[in-house]
Amino acid sequence: MDAAERDWIERFSRHLSLERRLSPLTCTHYRRDIDALADWCGAAGVGRWRDVDSEHMRSWAASCYRRGLSSRSIQRRLSAARTFFRFLQREGCIRKSPVDAVSAPKAKKRLPGNLDADTMARLLDIQGDGPVVDRDRAILELLYSSGLRLAELTDLDVGDLDLADATVRVTGKGNKDRIVPVGRHALTAVRRWLTVRPDRAAPGERAMFVSNRGTRLGKRAVQARVKHWARKQGIDTRVYPHLFRHSFATHLLESSHDLRGVQELLGHANISTTQVYTHLDFQHLARIYDQAHPRARSKSKD
Repeated sequence: MDAAERDWIERFSRHLSLERRLSPLTCTHYRRDIDALADWCGAAGVGRWRDVDSEHMRSWAASCYRRGLSSRSIQRRLSAARTFFRFLQREGCIRKSPVDAVSAPKAKKRLPGNLDADTMARLLDIQGDGPVVDRDRAILELLYSSGLRLAELTDLDVGDLDLADATVRVTGKGNKDRIVPVGRHALTAVRRWLTVRPDRAAPGERAMFVSNRGTRLGKRAVQARVKHWARKQGIDTRVYPHLFRHSFATHLLESSHDLRGVQELLGHANISTTQVYTHLDFQHLARIYDQAHPRARSKSKD
């Protein structure tokens, strides 16, 4: 495709960043997928976006499959293309989106792993003193206590925590803010970290968690510290930051059976996303139904 057609990708990227205010990482993923589509169109002899039709999109998806991309990756690419063509439609570049009639391949649903309550308690039972231990203890406790995503944790500023109210304000996907409770153990760990943080943070640094250089702690550093403590605490399974979120959701749901409440705490837009975290089988749901629904059980005969 020529420069004029590829300029639409630049406009789309600005639209995602400035109008929709998506994260830089999300914008990068969209850009990469649309660049791949543009390269394929060029190789297929399709020179303009208005000439792309549904058969082209099916052929593109098929070519991705032949190159070994997973169903989930193809779903993501088609989703990016759908968003892009709707943008072009809004801007008057095309009349109809060629993706609307294309079905994405179904991906196998993978249930997220989680740690049981006893294993999580052993992981969080960090011994020792010192600012690094205090910081790491606060990180692990907060991940599990509030079910935060890794990016939500690393983006936290000191002012985002309300210790008196025992809540934390986080900015999730799509720049949506939500208020999440902070548990007692996490509050204790955070308070302890905050007593030593001023000596560790660089002047003017607002980040809640800082590195040895005094600047905001990065995602890879948090991943490394989680891995370090899992190994030190003798946890045999692979432990990573998002596993705390899975465990948070699973343990809450097992205790409360409140799917909508867990959805709100996780910041999911759709409850179907929350259901993936539940690990509830049909028999368990049937038991809940029998216990809760007024007409679930037949009346005993006199």
